[in-house]
Amino acid sequence: MSSTSVLSAAPDGWSAAARPEPPWHERWMVRHREDSIGPDAIDIAIAVGCFVLFTGPLLVGMTRGIGSTAEIAGFGVAAAAPLVVRRRWPLAVLVAVTVVLCAASLADVRFTPWVSNTGPVIAVAVLTLADRRPRRESLIATGIALVALCAAGSYAFHAYSDQDQDFVQPLIAAPAWLLGDMFRTRREYQRSLAEQERQHAAETERRIRAEERLRVSRDVHDLISHTLSMVAVRSGVARLLIDENPEEAHRALTTIETASRSALRELRGVLTQFREPGWNDELAEPGLAEVAGLVDGLRHDGLVVEYQVIGVPGEYPALLQTTVYRIVQEALTNVVKHAHTEHARVEIRHAPAELTAVITDDGSPDGPPAEIDTSGSGLGLAGMRERVSLFGGRFAAGPRATGGFAVTATFPITEEDHA
Repeated sequence: MSSTSVLSAAPDGWSAAARPEPPWHERWMVRHREDSIGPDAIDIAIAVGCFVLFTGPLLVGMTRGIGSTAEIAGFGVAAAAPLVVRRRWPLAVLVAVTVVLCAASLADVRFTPWVSNTGPVIAVAVLTLADRRPRRESLIATGIALVALCAAGSYAFHAYSDQDQDFVQPLIAAPAWLLGDMFRTRREYQRSLAEQERQHAAETERRIRAEERLRVSRDVHDLISHTLSMVAVRSGVARLLIDENPEEAHRALTTIETASRSALRELRGVLTQFREPGWNDELAEPGLAEVAGLVDGLRHDGLVVEYQVIGVPGEYPALLQTTVYRIVQEALTNVVKHAHTEHARVEIRHAPAELTAVITDDGSPDGPPAEIDTSGSGLGLAGMRERVSLFGGRFAAGPRATGGFAVTATFPITEEDHA
């Protein structure tokens, strides 16, 4: 399966089977609903818990407060109720809680068992604000709230003889703000990491698609160049022999038809892989076994192509075999188009540590030594060199001292390649 199909099968970087489970402590944690910032069971439980645990004992007579039962219950409810919407309006909740606490001090009402109406209400409000809003906003709002609470407590301490104030609210609010700010910072960091991973996945997909387009363009170039060159040579033979040797002309035309159909079928397979990433590339691409048929298809009157295999073939990766086939195909196409020779040779050498393909021709007996053709697009030799470089191999192409041209591609073979 191609890299594109793997990526599209798991767009978030994990397949369904390989997706890791969260740690045990996260699986047992009760979380807020991510699709809503309205009140949920956690918010309601926090509000009810603050009222029951810190105002309830006064209402049932377990301990004494200051003020009537109705006043104690009213201020207790007024302080805890805003926590139900703490995540939706965190700043408004902090303001409401601060106003209630200041009003209780100024009204000489104590609705918790401790002085200053100490309890978790202010801590929850400050923590939520620091968690939900920017740092500067939450810090300023918390500071103003604490100044107001201290001012109200100081007035109540001097105005009411039964009011004891210890100004403990700042000691509760400070760690709550630090904890909420830490939660916010951690969440923003996780979002940043997720965004980076998303961008990396998108960049990887773009790179894979670009490599796939480059591979398809190379394959299309090799197919069209090879087939048209063979068709041109065979059609020329048919034209010259159609009157003198109709049987040979008929064979040439048959070869043209067979090669054209084969090229169209292979081209259709290449384009199908590009359009449908799930297509199995290994079943569609030619390999070393098809090199012999490639050589046979290029033999014609006046051109003799020898094919020799040295060594024992190994179980090479399909992509490596296809690369060798394409290099042999392109090199022989160049022989037909540019060499004007009567003899060419293809040699595949298998060794424990490397695989080598050598394509040579004798050149024209009457012409000058062969040189690299630079009049075309340059995709032939450049494409072969790039194919070899992808495997870390060596590529050489140039005139031979004895005449003709030689192309040599050597690929290193490791134990993993054999496997």
